[in-house]
Amino acid sequence: DLVLAGEVGTAFCAVRPPGHHAEPAQAMGFCLFNNVAVAAAHARARGIERVAIVDFDVHHGNGTQHLFERDPNVFYASLHQWPLYPGTGLADERGIGAGEGATLNAPLPPRSGDAEWLAAFDDELVPALDAFRPQFVLVSAGFDAHVEDPLAETRLTDEAYRTLTHGVLELARRHAQGRVVSLLEGGYDLAALGRCVRVHLEELRTPPR
Repeated sequence: DLVLAGEVGTAFCAVRPPGHHAEPAQAMGFCLFNNVAVAAAHARARGIERVAIVDFDVHHGNGTQHLFERDPNVFYASLHQWPLYPGTGLADERGIGAGEGATLNAPLPPRSGDAEWLAAFDDELVPALDAFRPQFVLVSAGFDAHVEDPLAETRLTDEAYRTLTHGVLELARRHAQGRVVSLLEGGYDLAALGRCVRVHLEELRTPPR
């Protein structure tokens, strides 16, 4: 609400448990309530026409995709390792009915690192999100694609998260008056999680360059 009102430019919500696996009537993958989906629905109810959700957790956000895959006004874009839990998020999952084209999955193989993830972000997610022109940007900020995280085989460094965050901010500045709300998702090596959240916060607080 503070970001919607223009009182602050960006916000980070250090929520637990995470949320992006939660389906409408089923808890999954440590997730009870789909926090980012609630935020997107709230923004729409407050009059925002087009909301984008950028998910860079190493696991695909099945719950978020399923909640909005028929909705053309909420664009869900995900970078994630595949194959991996929960087994969803293939590139051909693009939305259903009126929502076709408002879902974009960029599955990346195990052992992918900064170069592969940042290229997928720049080459696939950014052009699609620019075409959508979101008026509000939400982030499912999972930090479990880090090389030190024990639950996957992706090899991102701390600085990859700074670069991803900067890219999301630039997108929001082009289309959404810089409005970004980020919600914590996964991250299971506590030292790596702490460092990556720090660089994420530093970038979220950086004025336009």
